[in-house]
Parts: sequence; C-alpha cells; structure tokens
Amino acid sequence: MLLTILELVDLLLTGYFFALIGYILMSWFPGARDSSIGNFLTKICEPYLEPFRKVIPPIGMIDISPIVAIFVLQFAQGSGLHALGQLIINLTS
Repeated sequence: MLLTILELVDLLLTGYFFALIGYILMSWFPGARDSSIGNFLTKICEPYLEPFRKVIPPIGMIDISPIVAIFVLQFAQGSGLHALGQLIINLTS
C-alpha cells in the first residue's frame, strides 16, 4: 500500500516536472501564458518558482532560477523517494 503511494507521488512529481518544462517553454512565445493552459501552468508553477527567484537573480535577461528549481525537484524525486521507499521496505520487513 505504501509503495503504491510512493509510485503515485513519483508520477505526480514527473507530471509536475513536465508542467514546469511547458511553463518555461511558454515564456519564449509572446502571449502563450495568456491562454487557458498558460494561466493554469502559471497557477501551479509560480508558487514553486517564486522562492528560487528571490534567491537567484537573473543574469542579464536570462532567468536561471527555473533550471535550479527543476534540478531540486529532480533531486528530491530521485533521492527523496528512494530513501522513503527503502525506509518503508525496512519497516515492513
């Protein structure tokens, strides 16, 4: 049961990763964020990206904070879920 929950969390984090990628790509197209999909992605991605933007200033016209945010998300997904999975396996054995 708990491993199934971890698989669901992994799936959700993967989906969020692709949402972030889509949100970042939309910044290259004028007006793309004004669409209904753009508004949805803004609502789910900006709360996560905002703390990174406060810490990491843009370099010229390039905002690298989404790259760091994706790296942190991938690290949390890989390492965090693996550690939780091992803990659950050890506790249920």
